[in-house]
Formats: sequence, C-alpha cells, structure tokens
Amino acid sequence: MGKKLFGTNYPISICFIVVNEFCERFSYYGMKALLTLYFLNYLKWDKDLSTAVYHAFSGLCYFTPILGAFIADSWLGKYKTIIYLSIVYVIGHVVKSVGAIPTVGSTQLHIALSMSGLILIALGTGGIKPCVAAFGGDQFDEEHTTERQKFFSIFYMSINAGSFLSTIITPILRGDVQCFGGDCYALAFGVPAALMVVALVVFIAGSSLYKRTPPQGNILWEVCNCIGFALKNRWNKSKHDSPRQHWLDWAEEKYSMRLIQEIKMVLRVLVLYIPLPMFWALFDQQGSRWTLQATRMNLAFGNSFAIKPDQMQMLNALLILVFVPIFDLIIYPLVRLCGLKITPLRKMAMGMVFAALAFGAATLVEVNVVKTVVNPAPAGKCLLQVVNLAKHDVSLKAPGTDLFLQSIKYLEDPPGYETVPLSNGELNLEVTAVNGATFSATQKVEEKKAYSVIIYPDAAEITYTLVEDHITKNEDGNPLLRFLNTQPEALNITVGDKNFYMSSGYNVTHNKTVQRGEYTHATCISNSGKTSKLNLGLLDFGACYTVILTEEAGEIVPHKIEDVKANNVHIAYQIPQYILITAGEVMFSITGLEFSYSQAPANMKSVLQAGWLLTVAFGNVIVLIVAEGAGLEQWIEFLLFACLLLGVCIIFSIMAHFYTYVNPEEMEKLYLENSVREEDDSDFKKKNNEIQLNKTGKSTRM
Repeated sequence: MGKKLFGTNYPISICFIVVNEFCERFSYYGMKALLTLYFLNYLKWDKDLSTAVYHAFSGLCYFTPILGAFIADSWLGKYKTIIYLSIVYVIGHVVKSVGAIPTVGSTQLHIALSMSGLILIALGTGGIKPCVAAFGGDQFDEEHTTERQKFFSIFYMSINAGSFLSTIITPILRGDVQCFGGDCYALAFGVPAALMVVALVVFIAGSSLYKRTPPQGNILWEVCNCIGFALKNRWNKSKHDSPRQHWLDWAEEKYSMRLIQEIKMVLRVLVLYIPLPMFWALFDQQGSRWTLQATRMNLAFGNSFAIKPDQMQMLNALLILVFVPIFDLIIYPLVRLCGLKITPLRKMAMGMVFAALAFGAATLVEVNVVKTVVNPAPAGKCLLQVVNLAKHDVSLKAPGTDLFLQSIKYLEDPPGYETVPLSNGELNLEVTAVNGATFSATQKVEEKKAYSVIIYPDAAEITYTLVEDHITKNEDGNPLLRFLNTQPEALNITVGDKNFYMSSGYNVTHNKTVQRGEYTHATCISNSGKTSKLNLGLLDFGACYTVILTEEAGEIVPHKIEDVKANNVHIAYQIPQYILITAGEVMFSITGLEFSYSQAPANMKSVLQAGWLLTVAFGNVIVLIVAEGAGLEQWIEFLLFACLLLGVCIIFSIMAHFYTYVNPEEMEKLYLENSVREEDDSDFKKKNNEIQLNKTGKSTRM
C-alpha cells in the first residue's frame, strides 16, 4: 500500500502528478499564447498563414493523443510513456527557443527550427495527454472513489491555474523585455521550456511512490479490428448467408457478443460527435483571430497600465474557474426550479448557441475596429495625402480627381488618405500657392501604395518631395513613429530606447516601433551640439505618426501628424465575447465529457476520449481551411463561423432528439445475469449429456 498524505486516503504520489501537470500546462499555454504574434512579427508571415499554421499545430496536438494512448496501453505503460514523451516535449521547446534567437542562422533556419520544435511539442503534449490524468487515477485504491473524484477536480484546477498564469507572464516577457533589438521571443519561449524541464524532474522525483499498472492491450486497436472484421465479412457475404440484425453482428464469428454490444453503444455516441468539430473551430480562435483583433484595439487601462494583446486569452482560464461553480450551484438548479428539464445534450446545444453569440459579438467589435484601418488602394490607383510646409496656403490638383482643390494650410494635419488614379504608373501633380507660386510634376509611383506629398519652400518658389508611407498597423499593437527634418543641419532624436538620425533638409526617417505612452521629454541633439527637449504627447496604440521638426524662437518644436489613426475601440469590448465563449465551453465541453463517460461501458471510455479529442483536432482543420482558402474580410469570416455553428446546432439538436440515453452499469448487470444463466444452461446440458452417455455405456471422452 502506498504512502498516504497526512493520514488521509490521498496517496502522496498525486502531489508530484498535480505539480507536473501545472508546470506542463504553464509550458504549453505560455508558449501557445505567443505563437500568432511570433509568426507575424518574427517570421514575418501574413495573418492568414499565421492563423493556418497556428491551427495546424493545435490540431496536431489533438491527433497525437491516440498515438500516446496506443504506446501506453500496448507497449510502455503510462509511466514510461509520460517520461519518454516528456523528453521529446523538452527537446521541442529547446529547439523552438533556439529558433527564436535572431543571431542563429537565416530566416529559413528559424522557420525550420520553429516548425521542428512545434512538431516535437505536439508529439510530447499530445502523447502524454491521455496518460497523466489516468495515471493519477491509478494511484487510488478502488474503494476510494470520492478521493479520486476530488483529485480530478484538483487536477483540472491545476490545468487552468497553469494556463491563467502563463498567459499573463509570457506576453510580459515577450514585450517588456527587449533582447537582440526587439521583442524577446527567445526568453518568452525559454521560460516555458524551463517549466517543462521542471515538470519532468518533478514527475521523475516521485517515481518510488507511484503505483504502476502494466500495459494491458489497447482497446481502441481492438475496436478498430472488430469494426474492420465486421465490414470485411459483410462485404464478402454470400447470398446464402442469413441476414444479421446489425452490420457489426458480422464480427461475431471472431469477437465476443459482449465486445460487439459495447462497440454498438460507443458508435451511437460517436455519431453524435460528427457535428461537434464546428464548436472547436470557433473556440480555438481565441489564440489566433481574436488575438489579431486585439492588436488593433486600445489596450490601455488608464495612463499607467496596459495589457498585451496576447494576454486577453487569460480571461478564458480565469472565467472557467469562476463559471464552473456558478453553473453547478446556481444556474442549473434555478433552471430546474423553473420546471425545465436539463439533459446533457440540451446543455451542449446551448453551449453551441453561446459560442455563436460570442462570434456575433466579435463581429460587432470587428466592424468598429476596422474603421481606423487604412485599406490599400485598388489596382491602377494609389493613396495620397498632402503635408504643407510652405509658408502659404496651397492647393493641389491631380488629373482625374478634385480631392485637393481646397486650400491646405501650413502644418495642417491631413484628414486622411485619398485615392488617386494613376496614368501608366505615373502621378501627375499641379500645385498652386496663394502667393502665386506654382509647379507641375510627374512622379513614377507604385499602384496600391500610399504616399505623402510634402510641399516646402525652395528659395522664392515652392517644391515638393514624395515619401512612401507605412499604412499597416503594427502587428503587436504599438505605435509607429518617424520624423521629418526641416532644419539645415542633421539631427539625432532619442525616443525611449529608439534613436532616429536625420540628415539636413526635408528628409524623413524610417518608421520605428515605440512603446505606447506619453513622451514629454524626447531628446533632440543637432550636429552643432544644441540639445532640445521635445514634447511628443501621447503616442497611442495602432497609430502611425510623422513628427515634423521646425524651428520657432530658436527652439526645435515638434508638430505631430497622425498618418494612421490610433485604435479607438477599447479592449474591454472583447470581454463580452470571452464571457459568452467561456459560458459555451462550460455547457459544451465539460457536459460533453460527462455525457460521453456516462454513455460508455467502463472499458470503452478511452475510445470515447480519443473520439472527443479528434473533434478538437478536426475543428482546427476547419479553421485552417477557411483561413487559407476563403479570403474573406475578418468581420464576414466571424459572421460566417457564427452562422455555420448555428446551423450545426440545429442538426445536432435534431440528432439529440432521437437519441435514447442508456445506463451502461445496468446493461453490464443484465449482461452478467444473462452470462450466468447461459453458463448454468450450458452446465445443465453438459451434465445431461454425460448422464445419457453413461446410460448407453459410452465414454464421456471421444
């Protein structure tokens, strides 16, 4: 008998298992929270490819548990499977972290290391997924069922605690710690790797305390063989064979009727699983599409605190911890008091409805978020704005448009970009100042791009320069900043930890990412050594700024122009969609697992677990296909997913209406009674035959 914890019926060994699970979940969710922004900002992939690879990885993590279960049940046992695949898991994390170091090789090597690391992580996390919880349950004696149930509650809490803490901490390590000249992905991935090492060490430390059960064969493999044998027999049947009541009955020549009946029970539940992947297609977009949406929102809470866009995922883990007791102790009892019958399948259908409503809320948020986004010009056109640095009002005329005919004042912040047609890839401009100065110009430009026409004085005349603008919002949500120098000498500007160098004349620096915040004491140093303090004010989330430096009363003075508007939809507007999706998860996911277990025979629960995990995998495949193939605007894609899930919910509800609940325990008792009765009948017939043989003088052995 194993050692108990403080005189209770809890084995000491479960402490090691719970700590192992906490560290492993911290490792997994902490790494996964960073992936989408890592693909965008570090590997420089576009949003659709980033989303597709994110969900391909998520899907693989739910395909590999079948492999882990097969290895554990048929070959190594749970204990060795956890250790060996955890080592693979650690190697994957290390490879992934090395791939995030900019100084290690080329971009192609970074991609190769990142993908190799993710594949190893998927093998590790998926492989141990079906083993750890079951191994924890194995530590209890059969009579301690209450303690085992409480263990699973603690185990589930450790999962959510690890997820909650990691999705807060790793984005901070990514964004607030700078290394190699940018966000420190190497550190942010390295910490989860270290936690996985801790998880492995803790698990091994409890080795002497574990109760280990040897591999007893894989029931999933036996089920697949039985189904294959039945299909083969049915296909090869002859016209002389008697018909069978069910197609699985064609396996009774090789497999026991008990196994066949149990498989029939499982298949009835698996048929109900067919519509379920659509729920997971929506649910798992919290780490991809919803994170991308957060990058285009205002992340500030007051002047001193702001969250990272990839930290919003922690709401799900936090709300789960809050919602589970609320639903169990308050909401479900209240619904029953109202006389409404709550069945597991009805709960799951309502979970789908709530998930669809969550994406309806996400659609409304997205419609407002995109109002500050500058869309590229269509083919044959470009985007144009005018910045007047001449001392007089000016007007500008471009053939085919009258957009800039009104006077543009000195240092006036342009109201926005205008779409201007091109003539054979050329932009034709005519500029007139109120003092009578004019000029005409033809400029070769690229279609679909954005430009600023900067008009400035040149001796007694006026002239211009054309600057290409960056209109894409920063993928991590922070503002972009550049400077325009109007002075006759070069300037060095320091804003936070970023330095800008401008040569003399009307030159513009490249855009650089700065942290969102108030910059009241940026430093400007001229070539002559003169130092000025610049008050740039608030540089807000999502904006692209051009700061024009002029001289007034002997001082360098900044004039800020907002090329791309700041994000004006607050991140708090995402909270309703997280509340709805988490409520849907409580009703759908937790209820679905309970329903599956209640409808399956004891030795078939692992088969249903495998089927349940596959619904998650196929849900991620759906997102992968839509992200790469549909090419829809984001709000339309959100709406499409909401409508698809509502349609699937209707189909599921119809299927659920015709489903008849069973009690596997009662069927098990009935089967045992029938088996005993059949054995008694068999013994009676055998004895009767012996008597008859003895009467006729024949031997009972032939």
